[in-house]
Amino acid sequence: MSLSVVLDGKIERIKDNSGHPGDRGRGIPGKKCGAIILTAEELGNCRDCVTMQFCANKLDKKDFFGRSDPFMVFYRSNEDGTFTICHKTEVVKNTLNPVWKPFSIPVRALCNGDYDRSIKVEIYDWDRDGSHDFIGEFTTSYRELSRGQSQFNVYEVVNAKKKIKKRRYINSGTVTLLSFSVEAEHTFLDYIKAGTQIHFTVAIDFTASNGNPSQSTSLHYMNPYQMNAYAMALKAVGEIIQDYDSDKMFPALGFGAKLPPDGRVSHEFPLNGNVDNPYCNGMEGILEAYHQSLKTVQLYGPTNFAPVINHVARYAAAVEDGSQYFVLLIITDGVISDMAQTKEAIVNAAKLPMSIIIVGVGQAEFDAMVELDGDDIRISSRGKLAERDIVQFVPFRDYMDRTGNHVLSMARLAKDVLAEIPDQLISYMKSRGIKPNQTPPDCSPEAGLSPTSTI
Repeated sequence: MSLSVVLDGKIERIKDNSGHPGDRGRGIPGKKCGAIILTAEELGNCRDCVTMQFCANKLDKKDFFGRSDPFMVFYRSNEDGTFTICHKTEVVKNTLNPVWKPFSIPVRALCNGDYDRSIKVEIYDWDRDGSHDFIGEFTTSYRELSRGQSQFNVYEVVNAKKKIKKRRYINSGTVTLLSFSVEAEHTFLDYIKAGTQIHFTVAIDFTASNGNPSQSTSLHYMNPYQMNAYAMALKAVGEIIQDYDSDKMFPALGFGAKLPPDGRVSHEFPLNGNVDNPYCNGMEGILEAYHQSLKTVQLYGPTNFAPVINHVARYAAAVEDGSQYFVLLIITDGVISDMAQTKEAIVNAAKLPMSIIIVGVGQAEFDAMVELDGDDIRISSRGKLAERDIVQFVPFRDYMDRTGNHVLSMARLAKDVLAEIPDQLISYMKSRGIKPNQTPPDCSPEAGLSPTSTI
């Protein structure tokens, strides 16, 4: 099925080889597999987000023991007269007079920018087995709701079946709008256009588990004919993110190596060997410094992330006005050695204008990295939960093209690892109440601090 078919409002049934509805070629012979109906509607160019709060009074009692456990379901009306769920409130237990928490929803999701389009709201009594009892419903519109708390926003909750059966039926309670506020939703590009600079820092794993760089089995092996996994990951991510940095000068760090001349182990050394000026000129400069480091340092260990995270975090902590945002790319091959310290560093960094990308290379198990990612369970340390999810982890092996097309592999990798950065930046700005027009116009590295200006 093509997108044009959906946009034309046509419905197409995809049939399998047996002639029954289902997934082409995968249906079950002699059995109807059902049909999927796709509809489409052009989104309105509305970037407002509305925050509302509701309460109810004297809702019907649905539970035999105790009162009801009510929740609300909001539906957006579609152009064809159907309705689509766009929001569910939380359940308020054991009350007929619930006060629901305030919630925010994009105006596009609520009414697609059409202020007079109907919004249907249903109220249910929650049941543990999922068979929620219908209490009643009412309809409104964005224009009505925008009047705020007033006599116009007190709604009778009506159960049509009860109304037919009972002559004296009036309603199943009332719902009142307690508050209504709207503000513009800002995008990643809004902040970039307003002057926010993205500062990109690289940290590369130089631990011995990568293997001897002079041997072809090493993850750091410098093949004269093709880039190794470290170089490909670095180039894939860096070539995109460098476009958001005005001077294209990037600090590049290494960790887990013994440094000349005394053989001390360092977990935050400059790849170019210049402690006073660790900046590299663009991606080519970083790759050149990386190759040079492989010739001068001794791969050692352990695999500690906390030092480089804390290093960048110190500079992010100095610029919290929205003018600068820091992205740390860590490329590593294996099991992390300082998990507790890294968790603490991430929890602390989550309060700062900072994101962390971790790319795992090689065939090691990366279970600990998945835990740091925090997509399913927000990371915590010493009982303190991270304020935001700022870590994105991907294993590079998942992006290796089977045909050996490294360009395709790098494009897929860059797409996924950078996908969360815009939302992470926006979440920081929103948490601090920073709007794009509040960012200072002069946000060049010379105007403020940059990571690794001292090491």
